Amino acid sequence: MATFRDLLSSAKSEIVEISTDEAAERIAGGHLILDVREPDEYAEGALEGVIHIPRGHLEAQIENRIVDKSLPVVVYCAGGVRSAFAAKTMQELGYEQVASMDGGFGRWKDEGRPWRQPASLSPEQQNRYKRHLLLPEVGVEGQQELLDAKVLMLGAGGLGSPAALYLAAAGVGTIGIVDMDDVDESNLQRQILHNIDRVGDRKVDSAKKTLTLLNPDVNVVTYDTRLSAENIVDIISGYDVIVDGADNFPSRYVLNDASVKLGIPVVHGSIFRFEGMVSVFHPTEGPTYRDMVPEPPPAELAPSCAEAGVLGVLPGIIGSIQALETIKVILGLGDALIGRILSVDTTEMEFRTFNLRPDPSNPVTWENRDRIVVRDLDGLCAPWLEDH
Repeated sequence: MATFRDLLSSAKSEIVEISTDEAAERIAGGHLILDVREPDEYAEGALEGVIHIPRGHLEAQIENRIVDKSLPVVVYCAGGVRSAFAAKTMQELGYEQVASMDGGFGRWKDEGRPWRQPASLSPEQQNRYKRHLLLPEVGVEGQQELLDAKVLMLGAGGLGSPAALYLAAAGVGTIGIVDMDDVDESNLQRQILHNIDRVGDRKVDSAKKTLTLLNPDVNVVTYDTRLSAENIVDIISGYDVIVDGADNFPSRYVLNDASVKLGIPVVHGSIFRFEGMVSVFHPTEGPTYRDMVPEPPPAELAPSCAEAGVLGVLPGIIGSIQALETIKVILGLGDALIGRILSVDTTEMEFRTFNLRPDPSNPVTWENRDRIVVRDLDGLCAPWLEDH
């Protein structure tokens, strides 16, 4: 009957085992790094940029975390034993270039090589965000970024409701909400942050109650005021992303100019009857709202939802996409809708994407940020710069 030492010796004879020097060279050359220690060990310190899968979960999770089996991988544990067995298992699963680091993290750390204190979550958070943690593009590090993020919602209505709910559920740590309306029965057809018991309450108060009950990790900051040139810079300063659910042009223009001045990305959404659109206006990376709409259209060509109506489920679709784009911006995930407009026609269930380019005649740009003077629209569509 084989002993543990026999099994270890057999495993090491079938794998590639490398020194910490060679591991450092391979890692510098772009090899993936897999940490197979237990969560409590990992929390005490780890190499930069590792993928963490405890040895006991390796077989069940590795193929979802490292999909391409041809990629070179350096595996380590505390001393080199578990990583040897892990490397053997990975070879049996078809991974082509796996090496176990002899001496493990203990030797790496003793030799004074670089390591870091990983982001850590409480047991409650690990359970709450479990499905995020299984995504290699998110993981613990990404979840911590979400918890550290600050997102401002412009409006707690049709678009703000689903966007805020999903951002709170995702664990965005601070959600600010700007709105100065009361909850009305006519809102409940689409504004799912509110309910019949809160008719007559201030929307920001109702929204805070809903979001806090959904996720106690989230700090909800309310601004029961109308957004204007006088207060917008103070309100939006310090936020990482702004979710624009405004239903009027004056708010959109003052938001654009202030966000460009401060360099804050805006995830824009708008709805009309059965159609909606989403775009990401990132002042430092792409076009902004004034590039898309240089001047507000006449009122008769741009009726509000109160005048033209809107299918109740439509803001749920558009607001959810806004939440998704916000998370992508926070995490640097995928290809955000920067320089693109996503349009949705629900009658035909057609999604189309259009490119949006900067307007060379638009002076309200990141490069001109020091000259931008934020002013209310007040019927004037011209942008305001210091020497205007």
